[in-house]
Amino acid sequence: METEFVNAANGNEPVANLEAAVLERYGNAAQEVEACLCLPVSYDKALLKVIPDEIIEKDYGCGDPSRYIRAGETVLDLGSGSGKACYIIAQIVGPNGKVIGVDFNPPMLELARKCQKSIGDQLGYHNVEFRRGKIQDLQTNLDLVDDFLQTNPVRSVADLAKLQEFEEKLHREQPLIADESVDVIVSNCVLNLVRPEDKRQLFAEMYRVLKRGGRIAISDIVSDEAVPEHLAKDPELWSACVSGAFQEEEFLRAFEDAKFHGIQIEELRTEAYQTVEGIEFRAVTVTAYKGKEGPCIERNHAVIYRGPWKQVVDDDGHTLERGARMAVCDKTFKLYAQAPYRGQFILVPAREDVALENAGVFDCARDHKRHPRETKGMDYNVTKISGAVCGPDANCCP
Repeated sequence: METEFVNAANGNEPVANLEAAVLERYGNAAQEVEACLCLPVSYDKALLKVIPDEIIEKDYGCGDPSRYIRAGETVLDLGSGSGKACYIIAQIVGPNGKVIGVDFNPPMLELARKCQKSIGDQLGYHNVEFRRGKIQDLQTNLDLVDDFLQTNPVRSVADLAKLQEFEEKLHREQPLIADESVDVIVSNCVLNLVRPEDKRQLFAEMYRVLKRGGRIAISDIVSDEAVPEHLAKDPELWSACVSGAFQEEEFLRAFEDAKFHGIQIEELRTEAYQTVEGIEFRAVTVTAYKGKEGPCIERNHAVIYRGPWKQVVDDDGHTLERGARMAVCDKTFKLYAQAPYRGQFILVPAREDVALENAGVFDCARDHKRHPRETKGMDYNVTKISGAVCGPDANCCP
């Protein structure tokens, strides 16, 4: 049985659940500007020129994940709202890229779609689309479900079964967002609005739709302490992006649990967005990557951590000592050559390549130094001495 909450806006109208409170508040915010729903964010003014004031004024966020986008990418914006971020990103990815906005709120979708053609005409290309769905369920296209219900209303258990069968078919044949189809996921102050019981699914869905090697750039609100139950049940605080906030460490742990790696805090605002009962809520932007799964193959590679820390521990639990040749599998060796690790390690490949078909299984429990002979080869016995030695009277040194 769902708990009923009282909407603090009018004092007596019951709100069935937190989701209804969010729909109501943001539906109203699509009609009238609500200043308290956002934090000041500086955007590239050149990218705002083609966007109408109506969309800019009714955008509610706490960061700018568009900074982490590159040309030509396919970008998914979760909780796209008025569409401002989508239209900014559309210009960054350019005509060879694509932007998909997903939102659950019909008034916000109507506002975002209102200027879709005119903005595309100004840019000279149309690379943005908006789809209706819940960000924790990126399989169900709610526009298609609405169309189905127009001709197949649910009046009985048998009708409900038909609807469920239709949704299952949609998931298979016309998912809202297909598996591994997106380069980057962005979101701006929306993840905290998802009900607690749906948040694990939310992170799993993000991981599902990302391509291997894809990444996320998420701006959201986090708390420095755990939010007590009586605040979490307040629909006014919830819809204001406060009481549904993740605790700081839990936010990062949610990405870890969903198998993301290279998780990094790009920004954590010093000033609190809100303070309630001594609990501080502030904006954070986090980036993370997909693609550390795979077999652990032994190809005799080593890596040397450059520092400055004495040692670090990666997302697979490997401890890497500064300046030491550490044994890693082929998968980890390749990961360290890519963002966000690129440049932090000296990569030491095997002197003689070990073909994949001849490679053995790397012992993942091994977490110690690799002897140089393992990479050079046990039979390596070369002697190479320079014929000239630099000194005060030598001419070999510049």
